[in-house]
Amino acid sequence: MSAPKLTSFRPADYQPDLPTERLLTRGTPGDEAVEMDVLIVGAGPAGLATAIELARLSHASAEKGGPLGDLAIGVLEKAGSLGEHNLSGAVVNPRAFRELFPGVADEEFPFREKVTNESVYYLTGSGHTKVPTPPTMRNHGNYSASICEIVRWLGGHAEELGVNIFTGFPAESLFVEGDAVRGVRTTASGLDRDGNPTSTYAEPTDLTAQVTVLAEGTRGALTQAYLGWQGIGAPNPQIFALGVKEMWGVTRPLDRVIHTLGWPLPRDAFGGTWIYPMGSNQISIGVVAGLDYEGTALDTHVLLQRLKEHPLVKPLLADGELLEWGAKTIPEGGYYALPERRYGAGLVIVGDAVGFVDVPSLKGIHYAMQSGIYAARAIFKALAGRAGGVREVSAESLASYDRMVNDSYIASDLERTRNMRLAFKDGFLGGAMRAGLMTITGGRFPGGRIAMAADAEARRQVEQAVPFVPDGALTFSKVDAVFKSGNATRDTIPSHLVSQDVPAEVAEFYSHVCPAGVYERADDGSLRINPPNCIDCKATDVVGPRWTAREGGSGPTYRNM
Repeated sequence: MSAPKLTSFRPADYQPDLPTERLLTRGTPGDEAVEMDVLIVGAGPAGLATAIELARLSHASAEKGGPLGDLAIGVLEKAGSLGEHNLSGAVVNPRAFRELFPGVADEEFPFREKVTNESVYYLTGSGHTKVPTPPTMRNHGNYSASICEIVRWLGGHAEELGVNIFTGFPAESLFVEGDAVRGVRTTASGLDRDGNPTSTYAEPTDLTAQVTVLAEGTRGALTQAYLGWQGIGAPNPQIFALGVKEMWGVTRPLDRVIHTLGWPLPRDAFGGTWIYPMGSNQISIGVVAGLDYEGTALDTHVLLQRLKEHPLVKPLLADGELLEWGAKTIPEGGYYALPERRYGAGLVIVGDAVGFVDVPSLKGIHYAMQSGIYAARAIFKALAGRAGGVREVSAESLASYDRMVNDSYIASDLERTRNMRLAFKDGFLGGAMRAGLMTITGGRFPGGRIAMAADAEARRQVEQAVPFVPDGALTFSKVDAVFKSGNATRDTIPSHLVSQDVPAEVAEFYSHVCPAGVYERADDGSLRINPPNCIDCKATDVVGPRWTAREGGSGPTYRNM
């Protein structure tokens, strides 16, 4: 007898638990463990800013005969090369760059071009209306940029300062002892589908550190495991959006930054689109959709394909060429979703791993870098302030990191816009009116916190997807899109995704959530998983199967995203 068809469901009822036992290792690192003073997990803007600031502080202290000498600083990056797993819109506020590189002119930073003009449109299926640019979205003085190029540039400066950057080394687990973090174990490579060693097998590497910095980016597995283990909560759960992006080579330059609201997103979904000039012959275009939408058939990849057919957008891409495609989740919970503590014994968490993103202004990169700068200062102070011979770094000695963040523009910016994203939980029109009042009152309206549920708790109404057939020139299938991500994952890799049997309607839901075709509903209604397709966007980790690290160099190989 077949199971009854679902008409609605909560994704949380079918989501596996985070495999905490695999992410927290209680034991002694191997005899050949690599010993560092500070180990940073993730070579994004937050992690590299931490490394650069810490290296400078260390060198300055050593030159003056300080007690630390030059610190051994290591950065682990799961991508095969710097920048290959980084993706953002992006229009960048240069504030943190100026603090990290005083005296360097904006023109010397790795940006594409300065924003001199911008427009916001409300779209319908066939038309568009220009609307006033909300104050939070004004970008004059900011710069369009490729986060891949930013990361490579920052990485070069870190290496010049003697920072050890280990690419192709994902972190599999944290070494923990008591309540303290002592380092990490990396992921093995060269395993077959069944987890057996092949001729290319390389065993995990253990690395110890006095302080470990989690700069994993959005939806970091180690960060989730640590916060859960330590019982660190937040007033609201973190919520997420999925952004799907394409880079196009174009024949005519775009003269402005464009954002749109409305179509192609349904009214129950929070989000919008962007089109950014990236120099004279490239355009960045993308769609962002919050993962708390109501219907089961919303597919962010398909929304982007439909956007490109709109009369406002299609002429911008005429005679152009798709260069790259990719996707990434974005933490959207804002101020009320920040963990109540972002440090612990031997550990600090920075950047998107914390959730330092201001959704109304569409900004996160400068907050991530600034948090890394503060983390470096707190770590240096903690290491320099220990009594002789003591290697353990207590939680109390790292507490100045949170104090610096809480006293900074990071916290004040997020507090000012604390309820704006949350105001849209019951629909776009009402949310837009409430967000307007919040802007006018400087965030004082409505006074209290708007409570939110986790994305996986949002009930989904089962619906039929409207078929979409790409033309292969302007619009593309998920298979073609993944090819354009430069996915370097070998076909025989073991699955890094933790799943369980689910009803057919849930399998169908996963197939739409994932932009890369990792999940499919088989003919018999079961869930079919294609792990090599994964581009580490982590969308289904929010509402379905859980993501864990796989061998180094797997995933996309972005160059300009």
